[in-house]
Amino acid sequence: MAFFRNAKRPLGILLYNTRLSTCSEHAFSTWATKGTSFARSTDTKASKTAYLYWVSRRFSSQAPSSAEQMHLIKQLRERTSAPIKDVKASLVDCNWDIEAAQKDLRKRGKVLAMKKSSRTAAEGLLALAQNEGKAAIIELNCETDFVARNEIFEYLALTLAKQALLVENSSQQAPGVFSFGPECLEHFKLNLEHPKMSGETTVQNAVTEVAAMMGENVKLRRGFVMSTSLQGVVSAYLHRSPQPGLGRIAGILSLEVENGNSQLDALQKVGSELAMHIVATKPLFLTKEFVTSDALNNEREVLRSQAESTGKSQMAIEKMVEGRLRKYFEEVVLMEQKYFLNDSLSIKTILDNLSKEVGSLVKIGNFFRMEVGEGIQRLEASVDEPVAQAV
Repeated sequence: MAFFRNAKRPLGILLYNTRLSTCSEHAFSTWATKGTSFARSTDTKASKTAYLYWVSRRFSSQAPSSAEQMHLIKQLRERTSAPIKDVKASLVDCNWDIEAAQKDLRKRGKVLAMKKSSRTAAEGLLALAQNEGKAAIIELNCETDFVARNEIFEYLALTLAKQALLVENSSQQAPGVFSFGPECLEHFKLNLEHPKMSGETTVQNAVTEVAAMMGENVKLRRGFVMSTSLQGVVSAYLHRSPQPGLGRIAGILSLEVENGNSQLDALQKVGSELAMHIVATKPLFLTKEFVTSDALNNEREVLRSQAESTGKSQMAIEKMVEGRLRKYFEEVVLMEQKYFLNDSLSIKTILDNLSKEVGSLVKIGNFFRMEVGEGIQRLEASVDEPVAQAV
């Protein structure tokens, strides 16, 4: 009967009585002197009032209905793009206060991003930005191609590429191509204008915030800047591009013209075609003169070993080696290659035809090719990692 009588009493009173009996055994067990009954009574009333307030908060206003909970989860998810389980955990910890939960998510995310910073990030995007006579390209890495397709990740990559246009190489006065590491951009200021990322921040903080949103290791790996003289143009092509300025493979080159009164449209058209050719054929050197002695000696040794296995005379072996070296040059030297869309044309022929069209000698100043994640599987990302280029 006692149980049924208590069952009719409010849940808060039952919890309070349980808590109060516990407190009586511990907190007030040392009160043995006279004159403390009033203080004990006053304290008991205050404790009861405070505890009943806590119970009412705990079991009413801080526990919204299931529909309200789903709405708050959806709303916070739209604001932050954080994983649903993290969104719900922050809302629960913050008693379903969405503003407090949003701040909590940012704190959680930064800690999580630091923990994941050592994980291999071999996916991602290349982002390109250009202005007159200059182009900058950066590689932003993540762990999965799913994140690489996220609009926030794409927005950050494009923003970083635009910022990279401001990077200057103090040691290089003449126009050309130079590489830079993430430390060159980390402390640059950004003014973000994305619905889920806005306000002024640094490059480093923006990358960390996106890593927190995505739940993956996100890092700015490297960048390149290419420039040319006022008489030339810089052309680029991005392969597997989800939108303008983004891709997974890039080819960039500069065309230099002796006469400043050239036709820029014709230069840009041919430049874009040659940039596409660079992506497709993967040249390593501009001319035969740029082929390093190490690369040439290694190739010659491999070819001689193959020729000797045929059992022919030494003179025949030497002819075989020289003939196969010409084939090697056609594979790795841009100016020795056939145009990939029309093998009846060589790159030299294309440049000769362009020179006639614009009325002035046109030559390739610099070029390079880069691809997302190249070399990361073998060795962790490094700014000094070789890419196909000529300077």
